[in-house]
Amino acid sequence: MNILLTPARIGPVEIKNRIVMPPMTTRGADEEGFVTDDTVGYYMARVRGGTGLITVEMASPERAGRHRRRELGIYDDRFLPGLQRLVQAIHDGGAKASIQLGHGGGHTRRDICGETPVAPSAIPHPVFETTFETIIPEAMTKVRIDECVAAFAEAAARAQRAGFDCVEIHGAHGYLISQFLTPLENTRTDDYGGSLENRARFGIEVLRAVKAAVPGMGVIYRISVDDYFPEGMPWEEGRQAAIWMAEAGADAVHIAAGHYRSLPSAARQMPPMTYPDATFLDYAASIRKAVKVPVIAVGRLGDPVVAAMAVESGKADFIALGRTLLAEPDWVTKLSRGEAQRRCLSCNTCVDEMRAGNRLGCVVNGKAGKEVLFSDRQTPQGERIAVIGAGPAGLSYASQVADGNSVTVFERAAVPGGAFRLAGKAPMFQAVEADEGSLMRFIDSLVRATMAKGVRFVFNTDVRTQPDVLRDFDRIIIATGADYRFGLGPLTKLFLDSGIARWPVIRQILSRDALRDWFYYRARRGSGGTFKMLARPDQKVVAIGDAVSAGKSKAAIASAFEAAYFS
Repeated sequence: MNILLTPARIGPVEIKNRIVMPPMTTRGADEEGFVTDDTVGYYMARVRGGTGLITVEMASPERAGRHRRRELGIYDDRFLPGLQRLVQAIHDGGAKASIQLGHGGGHTRRDICGETPVAPSAIPHPVFETTFETIIPEAMTKVRIDECVAAFAEAAARAQRAGFDCVEIHGAHGYLISQFLTPLENTRTDDYGGSLENRARFGIEVLRAVKAAVPGMGVIYRISVDDYFPEGMPWEEGRQAAIWMAEAGADAVHIAAGHYRSLPSAARQMPPMTYPDATFLDYAASIRKAVKVPVIAVGRLGDPVVAAMAVESGKADFIALGRTLLAEPDWVTKLSRGEAQRRCLSCNTCVDEMRAGNRLGCVVNGKAGKEVLFSDRQTPQGERIAVIGAGPAGLSYASQVADGNSVTVFERAAVPGGAFRLAGKAPMFQAVEADEGSLMRFIDSLVRATMAKGVRFVFNTDVRTQPDVLRDFDRIIIATGADYRFGLGPLTKLFLDSGIARWPVIRQILSRDALRDWFYYRARRGSGGTFKMLARPDQKVVAIGDAVSAGKSKAAIASAFEAAYFS
């Protein structure tokens, strides 16, 4: 048996496998912070997919710590009924439930939390929540620190009453506990500032108070062990702080890295596609040698071979998959069946769009964040379906309708991938540096998944010159992408294939938002019109993605999911 599928314990709690869903803010709660149907639907998709431990997104122990609009609430008893409903659903689905207790500290604003933000020290904090603003929080007095510690303990007790099996204390990524650890953000001269021992004091007090408040629960401590900027907490201190948390009573330590002030950007918290697989694993491995409690590793561990090796080699005990489970909720189930999983691109669109105010979504999973909308929908059944185009939209459609239908994908090129074969050679994909390997790994995962379900691929075939190949199908899906206007197609391909687009000055020019939008939208036009004429009147024809209207990948793939379930 794959070691990832074996059970393991976090304190008193046995988890059925080694896969943990870490917290990711969804904006699925309502404006007050109450659980909604969308909240339950989102988490249950990952429960049904086999995840062992579901960690519900960050919830602040007090109102002053709320850092996002529509953030889940736990700071008052009035949130209990919704949380109980959520936990019961997770348990009924066969998973264990945890919730992250995290306080925004200086990384919030009055217009978000309704109160004056507090932090270790009154220094400027850049806060982006839909809009950007720099705020100066109020430095916490000893009385205020004690109140906050008590609030963490009360929130943990509330989580226990809601039925959660574990709580996770958020000591990472520039939030309140992390702010105490970070020298730039903690300029105190009392017992909570100066030496690492003093800067770690607040987090240890929170941990001990939570442990005392919830006997019988597993208590996980998440920590950034490297802030990645000169005035931040370095790895040597982060490692020591993590060890102290284990010694102070944490039942598991969750080892992350990065901070909102990280260089070259905050994206290092969620390593984007040009970063290597298992970005933070060496940190986890070093700490695991020094502690007696389980270690949870996180950060680009979506490759099942890499994840299994991390546990087999003793570098970690559990694997946290965040963006991976957003892209592929059935990751564990597919692992157990030996099936290919839809691969996360590590493009960080999920996080970037959420920070801009949108509900959490995913470029490659059109159902993400919309699980309730799709819950009662069915794909066509018993049909012969032709998909024209083996790009990301065409492959996404084929992957959704493969069960119960006879599907053939026609592609005029010799290989699948479509626009993604060029996108990986551009300077940027979405808002991160592009990586061809990440995009092709996603394409390969879809091809393998669809072929395993009996989808047939016909390459080197232009149906416009061989329209008879379509005559026996009931449904024709046009996923032929967009064509460049003004004869720019061959020139663009040459430009990207040659590597010129990545020359430093050219890269800088092509990375400008205005120019990128021009190339995505105005410089291209949908190609679907020329293909619709190939169909007979009795054949159902649906155009999807860029074949309808030129745009970006997320909209194209979303249209493929919508067509599979709503057309």
